[in-house]
Formats: sequence, C-alpha cells, structure tokens
Amino acid sequence: MLFRKRVFEGAKILREEIKKPGIVLVPGVFNALTALMAQSLGFKAVYVSGAAVTASMALPDLGLITMDEMVRIVKYIVDAVDIPVIVDIDTGYGEALNVMRAVREFEAIGAAGVQLEDQVLPKKCGHLSGKALIPPDEMAKKIRAAVEARRSPDFVIIARTDAVGVTGFDDAVERALLYLEAGADVIFPEALRTEEEFREFAQRVRAPLLANMTEFGVSPLIPAKKLEEFGYKFVIFPVTALRVAMYAIREVFKTILEEGTQASWINKMLTRKELYDLIKYYDYEKLDTDIARYIDNIYKKIKK
Repeated sequence: MLFRKRVFEGAKILREEIKKPGIVLVPGVFNALTALMAQSLGFKAVYVSGAAVTASMALPDLGLITMDEMVRIVKYIVDAVDIPVIVDIDTGYGEALNVMRAVREFEAIGAAGVQLEDQVLPKKCGHLSGKALIPPDEMAKKIRAAVEARRSPDFVIIARTDAVGVTGFDDAVERALLYLEAGADVIFPEALRTEEEFREFAQRVRAPLLANMTEFGVSPLIPAKKLEEFGYKFVIFPVTALRVAMYAIREVFKTILEEGTQASWINKMLTRKELYDLIKYYDYEKLDTDIARYIDNIYKKIKK
C-alpha cells in the first residue's frame, strides 16, 4: 500500500543476514531511485556511500556533507525501499557525543545500521594517500557511544579502520580486535592491498567482515565467491553505480551536442513504462482515483 505507515524492520533483517551463511552483495546507492532499482533486481541491502552522495552534490569526499543533509537523503531512500539501508557516516560528524546523536537520527528514520571510520576529520577517500588516524582508544569510545545510543540491539554498528595504509596491517588487526571489544558488530578493513591481505585479515579477525570492492583503488577486485571463501560476510560496491551513470550521462550529452538528437540512445534507455513501473506511477494514479471515487460515493449518500 502506498503511503503506508512504515514499520522499520531493516535492522532486524540485516541482523538476521549476519547470522545466515553466504556473502551479501551490497551495491552503493546515492538516491532513492538507485536504491529502488537495486531492490527491484533482488539485492538484499543497499549501502548509502558518503563518497557517492557527496559526488552527486558536486563535492569531494572530504567530510563536507553534514549530518542533516545525509539524514534527509537517507530518509528518501528508506521510504522508497523495504530492504536494509546501511549508511556511511564517515567519522561520525564529530566526537563520541556527536556519534550518539547521529545514531539516534539515522535509526529514527529507519536505517538498518551505520558505518563509522577511524580517520581524522577532514577525512579522505580510503584509497588515497595522506590519511591520518585518530588514536584507537578514541575510535573505541565512538563505537561504544554508538552502541549505547542505539534504541534497538538489532541496529548494526560497522567499524571501519583505515590503518593498513597509514600505520600498517598489524595495527589494523589490533584496532579491529579493540573495536570488536568496544561493541562493533561488523569490521570493515579499508584499502587492503592484496588477496593475501584479505585472506590473512579474515584469519586473524574472527568476526563478520565487510570488504570494499571499489574501482580504481589500491584493492584488487576480488569476486564475491572468493571473498566468501576467505570469510567475508558483506561486500560493497560503493561508487560503481554513480561512475557508470556519469559515464552514460557524459556520452549521451556528447551525442546530443554532436548530432542534435538522442535517437541513437533510445535502445539504451529505460522506457517510459519501465521507469513508471519502477516508481509505481500507476499505483499512485489508481490510489488517486480510488480516493476520488470514495469521496464521490460519500457525497452522493449525503445528498440523498
């Protein structure tokens, strides 16, 4: 039913996925429409990438997006889909108390969980050089604050460490173990550099793990099946959809400039019907008609 009163169960569903066997493929989305497309194709969860969202705002991934902006975007996404929505909250918008506020805000709008990283603000893309880390105990405080702030124990806290590219692999492992003790549900080792590092991390950190298969970074693109064999529970593709979409937009705009028509692109587009089916256009139209018919019948009864 359209405009139904939502009962947010994303956190519970995501928590159940953690307990099930098999790896979960999680595409990165940057608005409600991309999330709806992911759901329509059968994905079990979506990841709201801070990098993709900020890029869609024509901003770099340097922690420039505010919590209020991200909450607004995530609410559109949660309202559009019925699958779990994982939110990248970068460094948590501040210190431990700011993290608590962020967790409350995102949980209140129906997000299933948040991902928090241990970089210094302003943060950088995890696959770039020049990153700096906060002390591990400071990150542990943020994680504990997130755990204390959540209203439901199902709400998932994902702790990301960027230590591999800054202080080394062993420090990343030590941080991960500390973050688990602080209450993290899932560990996300960012920017691992080889298949062997992915395998070894999973051997040394026995916990639900998340792998990042972003393009053009320092990590090799490892198929999900192999990551599952290593011991990973989730694999995200945070900016893939945005990059592909922007490539297609650039090419069609070039065609329009050069040819004065989009005709050669017609077979590469969603049709009007496909788009309308995705956004449930005809359901909204029917709802409007049904409401009008209901009121018309009431009016007629009163007039008798």
